[in-house]
Amino acid sequence: MGWKAAQKLIQNWKILRGDNVMIIRGKDRGEIGLVKRVIRSQNRLIVEGKNLVKKHIKQGQGHEGGIFSVEAPLHVSNIQVVDPVTGKPCKVGIKYLEDGTKVRVSRGIGASGTIIPRPEILKMRATPRPTAPGPKDTPMDLVMERTYDPKTGKGMPEL
Repeated sequence: MGWKAAQKLIQNWKILRGDNVMIIRGKDRGEIGLVKRVIRSQNRLIVEGKNLVKKHIKQGQGHEGGIFSVEAPLHVSNIQVVDPVTGKPCKVGIKYLEDGTKVRVSRGIGASGTIIPRPEILKMRATPRPTAPGPKDTPMDLVMERTYDPKTGKGMPEL
């Protein structure tokens, strides 16, 4: 990727893995699918079962060779999230509820303005977070130990 393309990377992504999206340009135009993977470094997404291309794979140790159909990435500008109420493609906006939570809402012409829920797949982790301290974790008594007193200046290194 050239430096010009790197300047135009999307900072605030509104399409997430697991979203129901419609392809609005390309050979699969008008088809609906789930986002399988988001490639943020290239502004691209992989939609499950869409934009299939033939890939020639050479035989190697432990796998067979041949011609396989794989999903190619699509640019984010060619995809829109499907409105959960109307079933039509819509733009995604951000709104804050009364309790301060940030939610995604559908917006644009023909959009219902309803909340687009976060996909359930994002709540599941591949590996659960460890609950018990491991051998490389710092003990809590050392973490909570006060090493610097701002009033007396005790603990300040001599420079």
